[in-house]
This record gives sequence, C-alpha cells and structure tokens, in this order.
Amino acid sequence: MDSVLALIFLTAVSASSVLRLWLAQRQIAHVIAHRGAVPAAFADRIELDAHQKAADYTVTRTRFSRTVLAVEMTFLLTLTFGGGLQSLHDFWSARLDGLPYGVALVFSVAFLSALIDLPLALYRQFVIEQSFGFNRMTLATFCADLAKQTALAIVIGTPALLAVLWLMESMGSGWWVYVWLFWCAFNLLIVFVYPTWIAPLFNHFAPLDDAALRARVEALLARCGFASSGLYVMDGSKRSSHGNAYFTGFGKAKRIVFFDTLLDRLQPTEVEAVLAHELGHFKLRHVLKRIGLLFALSLVVLALLGQLINAPWFYDGLGVHNRSTALGLLLFLLASPVFSFLMTPLLSLMSRRDEFAADRYAAENASAMSLVSALVKLYEDNAATLTPDPLHSLFYDSHPPAARRIACLQAA
Repeated sequence: MDSVLALIFLTAVSASSVLRLWLAQRQIAHVIAHRGAVPAAFADRIELDAHQKAADYTVTRTRFSRTVLAVEMTFLLTLTFGGGLQSLHDFWSARLDGLPYGVALVFSVAFLSALIDLPLALYRQFVIEQSFGFNRMTLATFCADLAKQTALAIVIGTPALLAVLWLMESMGSGWWVYVWLFWCAFNLLIVFVYPTWIAPLFNHFAPLDDAALRARVEALLARCGFASSGLYVMDGSKRSSHGNAYFTGFGKAKRIVFFDTLLDRLQPTEVEAVLAHELGHFKLRHVLKRIGLLFALSLVVLALLGQLINAPWFYDGLGVHNRSTALGLLLFLLASPVFSFLMTPLLSLMSRRDEFAADRYAAENASAMSLVSALVKLYEDNAATLTPDPLHSLFYDSHPPAARRIACLQAA
C-alpha cells in the first residue's frame, strides 16, 4: 500500500506541476501576442504604453512563478522522499518528547520554508515590483515586517499548535472533531482581533478626514443599512503604489479601510462605487458563505486526517519511517495541497460569481459608470493585464476578465 501511495503522490506532483507550467506558458504567450494593441473596449481609456506595461508586468510575474514552483516542489520532495522530515524527526526525538517535540518539529519545517521563501520574497519586492515602479518599501521596512511576522507566529502560533497537538493526542479517535471546533473558534477570534490589535502593528490607520467624502460614504452606508465602527485611511503607500479598499471585522468591530493610494487616484463618486462593491460582498453574505465553506472543508480534511494518521502506509508511502502526531500532521499538510490543486478552478468560479453579484449590488446603490471608471483606473495603476489567456484566467482568476466585467456594468 505504501508503494501505491508513493506512486500516486509522485504522479500528482508531476501532473500538477506540468499543468501549472503549461498554464503559465499559455498566459505568457497570449499576453505577448496581444501586447501590441489596446483592446477595443479600452482604446479610449487606456494608453498603449500603460497596456504594454501591464503586459510586461504580467509576463515577468508569470515567468517568476515558474521559478517559485520549482523551488516549492524541490522543497516538498526533499522533505518527503529526500528524507528531510525523517532527519528532523530523528534530531528532535533524540532531544525532546511529547508536545515540545511536536512544536519543535513543526516550527523547524516552518522555519526552513520561510528561509527558502526569503530570497524569493526579496526578489519579488525589490526587483520585480521595483522595476515596474510599484515598490515603496525600504529594506528596513521589509526587515521590520519580517521580525513582526515572526514574533506574531511565535506568540500566536505556539499556544495554538500546542492546543491542536494536545487535542490530537488526548481526545481519542474523535480528536478531529475537537480540533475542528478549536480551529473554527481560533479563526473567528483572529477575525475579531485583527483590525484592532494586529493590523496596526504594520500600518498606520487614521480616521477619514475628508468631510465631503465622509458624508458621501456615510450616506451610502445608510442606504445599504451597514453599521461601521469607523472609516479609516491606511498608509498603503508606505509599501506599494497599488491601491485597494476593504472592510474587516464583524459585529461592532466592523471598520472600512481605504488605501491612501486609492483616495489619491479616484474621484469621490468612484470611491463610493468601489465601496458599494465591497459592501455588496457583505450584504450578499459572501463573507459568511466563504467562512462557512472554509469551515466545512476543514471538517472534511480533518476527518480524512483522522483516518490516515494511524495508518503505517501513510507514513511509509511519503518517505517517513516513524510515527508521531506531529509527523502525521506535517505529512498531511505537505501532501494535501498537491491533491487539492484541482479544486482551484471551482473556487475561482465561485469567487468570480460573487464579484459579478457585488458589481450588480454596486450598480444598484451607487453609479455603475463610476465603478467602471474606477476599475479602469485601478487596472491601469495596478498594471493588471486586459488580455489574459482565457484558460489561465478560468483556472486561476478570482475576478472576472476586465472586458467582460466592464461590459456587464455598462449594460447595468
């Protein structure tokens, strides 16, 4: 059975890698082929040099994704069939036991993963983003962010991991139900504390002080029946010139956040339309539905892990010859993305459906044409390609293609 699992896993790794490389090549070829002319739907709104910048940015990022894929697959195979996870187990089991052993093992893999990702992140930020004029982050800010993220991972992750490992070892064969309940509660807690305690560690949030814009936004909130704890402007320009807006939190902790880069670029009616789109996600219960889907999927995943964690062939088939709770958890976390990758187009389809619905909501509660003009500016400012490969877009894109999205809004 272990040899069968090994063959299935290697086949899945190979198939998913080939598929991702093929889709990336399609995207590169399609974007380059359409680089020479602005699509007709945008010819009167976007200049050729902006369209070509977006094409070059997309091609550069897609080519880089192939390098990232090669690094990820090499790391995965090194940990499994290369004996990396077995070596880490041998090292820590000779020095620790029980829960401390499990925490040390999991954190070791997390540390190695972060270490391998570090040069990739540096290249992405200070070479790719820098060369296209998007990076505003200094090396000092990058290091400060990394230090804060590491500290948060230790402070929050350690007790959470201890709780999960303890439940797995103490609650019998039905441990996965208890872990699922803890995981749901933990995620909801993070959603509640993130706006007030975590986000301010990385960015400065100031109340929206533009009186006219505030009045317009508050009128929109009243029309939509949305209660918010405040309207804030975030210093997104500290790190990037990309613009965005979002709302976060639940209940009385809900707050609306605008990137300063977004407010600098859009007119008040356009800001209102973008916010109406975001409110659409909330009013149409997209956020709750996604959380519900996440919790449902996590229950299925944990139930599956509950069936595998005591099976010797599960460990042997993935290159590990010892058994432990932490080893089983790590092996499952490493292997499951390979098999779940084929769910990507389904999740993308669901996301695009929600985006269309939020656009319709925005058209009903604000100006459809203001949302169109805002989207065009955001496409241009963020160098989002207007000519993605249809199959690549179908597989990956969480938002509808620009031309189709604009057409639907214009029809509204």
